[in-house]
Amino acid sequence: MGLNSALVGRVYRSPDTYEVGREKIREFRAAVGAPGGDDAPPTFPIVLAMKAQEAAVLDPELGFDFSRVIHRDQSFRHTRPVRPGDVLTVEVRVTRVETLGANDLVALRSDIRTAGGEDVCTATTTLITWADTP
Repeated sequence: MGLNSALVGRVYRSPDTYEVGREKIREFRAAVGAPGGDDAPPTFPIVLAMKAQEAAVLDPELGFDFSRVIHRDQSFRHTRPVRPGDVLTVEVRVTRVETLGANDLVALRSDIRTAGGEDVCTATTTLITWADTP
């Protein structure tokens, strides 16, 4: 194992923006069983965050074995709801790297903003590797 703790604080910026469409919100609502409405459900930002977080967890410098990952924790802090027509960007920061016994832990913060810089949501994710030891 042995993660590279020097990556704590490293920032990964998604090169693309994400335009929120009404149909994507409807699809997400159906997938999670959320009631109808115009604004996206509170967990919708995971769609953007997961894609942007790939750059961090798959960074060979980090040394994280994503093939053995367990999703340990997820939280969202909203400044405002995600709305149809929003054009969003994501910036991911590695906030914690730790080895716990035979497992590696990585914590990430994803700051989601409009293309104009307005804060929308901060998603925090904690991933841990599953150790295949008896």
